Amino acid sequence: MRLPRMLEPLRIRDFALLWTGMTTSLVGDFIFLIAYPWQTYQLTNNPATLGWISALYFAPTVILLTAGGVLTDRVERRWLMIAADALRAIAIGTGAVLAITHQLTLWELGLVVAFGGVGQALFAPAFGSIVPELVPRDLLAQANSLDMFVRTSAGLVGPAIAGVVIAVAGAGWAFAADAATFVVSTGTAFALTPRPFERSTERRSAWREAREGFGFVRRHTWLWATLGAGAFVNIASGARNVLLPFVIKYDLHATARVLGLVYAAGSAGALISSLVYGQRGLPHRPVLVAYVGWTLSIGAIIAYGLARNVPELLGVGFAGGIGMALGNAIWGTLMHTHVPRHILGRVTSIDWMVSLSLWPVGAAAAGLVANAIGARATLIGAGAIGIVACLGPLAAFRSKLEPPGKTGET
Repeated sequence: MRLPRMLEPLRIRDFALLWTGMTTSLVGDFIFLIAYPWQTYQLTNNPATLGWISALYFAPTVILLTAGGVLTDRVERRWLMIAADALRAIAIGTGAVLAITHQLTLWELGLVVAFGGVGQALFAPAFGSIVPELVPRDLLAQANSLDMFVRTSAGLVGPAIAGVVIAVAGAGWAFAADAATFVVSTGTAFALTPRPFERSTERRSAWREAREGFGFVRRHTWLWATLGAGAFVNIASGARNVLLPFVIKYDLHATARVLGLVYAAGSAGALISSLVYGQRGLPHRPVLVAYVGWTLSIGAIIAYGLARNVPELLGVGFAGGIGMALGNAIWGTLMHTHVPRHILGRVTSIDWMVSLSLWPVGAAAAGLVANAIGARATLIGAGAIGIVACLGPLAAFRSKLEPPGKTGET
């Protein structure tokens, strides 16, 4: 029986294993996305506190991503994924025990999310560069659309689980569920077929290898311009993560279930977007279409600040999810097809590092600004910054944003 085109990569054993582990851990990620802000607001009602807690997650990620990229291109990527998931299972599991026993303090919560950020810094470059090793080139678009499909499906399931678990048992048990998903993903990574890693006979320093990655990015306008824009766009994303839970809890006086539903609505929109992209493949002007999608998703942050009830928040989340999934699926395919494999780990780490570089600033600043001017006004202002960041490269570089050629072998 012929599978839908988007599902064809699942015929490959190792990709199916990777997909299974990723799906499970992503459900946990979305549980955590609901659980740690809610836990923070149970300990304090100050948005600035959640701002620095969120910054503690993303700051280690940004700082260590370059090192993670160099390691990814030096060791077998499977082992780096195993180490990252094991670290996160231990850290979040420890936070679960402390929360369940009512001993978790704010600084301990900060340590838990910080170790989660370290794990992300190791995992992201390894995962981003292992896919082309498992999937033939003609199925990379389908693999990336399936990636977004899984992320969005997890975004439907994870927040719903989190909302119920937090309402019934508390945030600590949501942490425990997240830790369990990392145990599963560690096991599936162990089951991947070991692949001989080709090490260069030339002894080169980590610094030199990192410079090669930055040099590649600097030579390609479509890369450095988009990554720079992403850094400013994520100021808005950081503000959303801090202030959307605050608006729901303290302005609308709703529960964690509503926060989960809003995130799930975004995932529902992303699911539709991923299905369409998986069937149609890469568009003729991929970077332009990706920017349109990202602009739509950031515009949703402005709308969060304007929404006055839960149905409006759900509609905004749905529209934003459509745009984010489209942009990210296209970007993943471009990275896999236009960046040579021997340097893909380093370029992927630079992608994550630059794109997330201002997220901690946005998260920390959002809480402080919200204390001064209000959460809704801060969301609107942060979204406006993101829109300008998206439109800037389109106005400045236009056709130079599209990658040249059709392969990533140069």
